[in-house]
Amino acid sequence: MVKVNGYQIEPGADLNRANLRDANLTDADLVDADLSGANLDGANLTRADLTGANLDGANLTRADLTGANLTRANLTRASLTGADLTGADLSRAVLDGADLTDVNLTLAYLGGANLTRANLSGADLTRANLNDADLTDANLTRANLSDANLSDADLIYANLDANLSDANLSGADLSGANLAVANLFGAILADANLHSANLTDANLKRANLTGANLVAANLATADLTGADLTRANLGGANLFGADLTGADLSGANLSAANLFGADLTGADLSDADLKGANLTWAIMPDGTRHD
Repeated sequence: MVKVNGYQIEPGADLNRANLRDANLTDADLVDADLSGANLDGANLTRADLTGANLDGANLTRADLTGANLTRANLTRASLTGADLTGADLSRAVLDGADLTDVNLTLAYLGGANLTRANLSGADLTRANLNDADLTDANLTRANLSDANLSDADLIYANLDANLSDANLSGADLSGANLAVANLFGAILADANLHSANLTDANLKRANLTGANLVAANLATADLTGADLTRANLGGANLFGADLTGADLSGANLSAANLFGADLTGADLSDADLKGANLTWAIMPDGTRHD
């Protein structure tokens, strides 16, 4: 058994409200430990095993959790501002309302994690795995999610003014999400639900939106150059001034969509439904401007 700062460090340990600030807990075995309300500010938890641990309300500001195992850990309302979780395993962890501002989650595994209402502003989630994670109402402003896996994730009403270039969002639920000015260059959004999402000024160049639900979505002045919108549902969507140059809209539903001033140069509209669409001043696939 190991003692740190006078506290017994062992599986199932009662460390409720313990003061472990700047403690060296490298490779510590804290499986099922109670660390609720504990102060772990600046602590070194590299490769620590915190499987099933209770960290409700804990202070992990600046903590080093590189390679740590946090499977099924409870981090509800925990503060992880500036913490390093590179390569950490947070599968099925509960981070409801947690503060993850400026956290490093590069290559972290968050499959099935609960991040409802979590603050991930400025977080680095490059190549992180968030498959089937719940990010409902989460704040991801300025977050870096390039090449991240968000397939089947729940991002309802999430704030995603973020870098999502080459991210995998296939099957994700982004209904009502804020993606204004987001970078979705080359992102995979096949079969994603973007109903009523805000994509104003978003960069969707070469994005894959096949079969996506974009009903009532706001895509005003968005860049969809070369995007694949095959069979996408854009019924009632706002595409005012959008750039759809070279986009594939074959079989897409554009009924009642607003395409005022949109650029459709070279776009494929074969079998697309344009019933009731507003094409005023739109540039058509052949380069002519619609009256």
